[in-house]
Amino acid sequence: MSGKETGLEPLVDTTISVITNDGRNIVGVLRGFDQTTNLILDECHERVYSTKSGVEMLALGLYLIRGDNVAVIGELDDDLDSQIDFMAIRAAPLKPITH
Repeated sequence: MSGKETGLEPLVDTTISVITNDGRNIVGVLRGFDQTTNLILDECHERVYSTKSGVEMLALGLYLIRGDNVAVIGELDDDLDSQIDFMAIRAAPLKPITH
């Protein structure tokens, strides 16, 4: 399988959101990927959700996510995302995926 068959090629150099198998939400600029969906994200942060306080943004910088830990990848609309008041959001953290 070539990298283009994963459907990620058009997302390179755009902001994406990745949900990992352990329930983490990581947002960053996709800089690269390989045939096993290992991802290289730049300028990234983790969004930590809480039922008691707003969404905490943990700066991660340059980050590598192993392909076997990726559950969902989605393109993020920067304009729409910048309008969200994350301090007003209350949500339970995602639970890990169980097989």
